[in-house]
Amino acid sequence: MFSTNASYGIVARVLHWGMALAIIAMFALGLWMRELDYYSPYYFIGPNIHKSVGIILFVLLLLRLVWRLIDKQPSHEGVSSLQKRLSHFVHWIFYPLLSGLMIAGYFISTADGRAISVFGLFDVPAVINKKGMEATAGLIHYYMAFLIIIIAALHAGVALYHHFIVKDGVLTSMLGSKRSNKIET
Repeated sequence: MFSTNASYGIVARVLHWGMALAIIAMFALGLWMRELDYYSPYYFIGPNIHKSVGIILFVLLLLRLVWRLIDKQPSHEGVSSLQKRLSHFVHWIFYPLLSGLMIAGYFISTADGRAISVFGLFDVPAVINKKGMEATAGLIHYYMAFLIIIIAALHAGVALYHHFIVKDGVLTSMLGSKRSNKIET
């Protein structure tokens, strides 16, 4: 359940990969939704799914932050201190960026005072009723989504670099492999 010096625990791995896949899917859904017109059968369905998943992801992001604070991090022996500092920075920058993205999405959806229904199970009420706020929040949401995807792509690229070039086990520590130390060829 918990992480060790050699690899991440199951909770960290499930939160990492589950959220990564969901965020990529949300990005694709968001781009697709921008192309829908009023007469599309998905005009209301797409945004409702996007909003509901966004609320759930925000809760998971908070859970992930708490877990990150209480769970041990693998030591990644052999990784330089500069690389560790850069990695630490990138991991921690995701929290405010994702929070900002999700809060902007919330303000897009609630600017008119209406609550967000999460799959019809419960509602998240509007805290501010300010017409016109959705335009500014929309720009923030749009550009932050692209920034997050760019950083995530760089993050994935560095993980693949560590796995295939350096062969130091950084990626396998997040995959849950028992062999997370130096990979033999």
